[in-house]
Amino acid sequence: MAFFTIHQAKTNLSRLIARAEAGEDVVITRGKNPVARLEPFSKKKGKRVPGLLKGKVPDLPDEFFFAPLPEDELRAWEGEYEGPH
Repeated sequence: MAFFTIHQAKTNLSRLIARAEAGEDVVITRGKNPVARLEPFSKKKGKRVPGLLKGKVPDLPDEFFFAPLPEDELRAWEGEYEGPH
């Protein structure tokens, strides 16, 4: 992984793009803090295929989705949970 400051990136943008296209990880930093990653634009990966995971994901009972939440989890969703931090 290569790190470059914003100034270095502006000065060498064409070279950094070529490195990213070649598969190298290029990270742009502000000072010592990483703020952006340069990566090649990927073309469409292909057409989606409906049912591709059929038979690979277990059937879940309706109760899994529609059962009421336990009180402590419900309080957590409502922002009232006071559990361990």
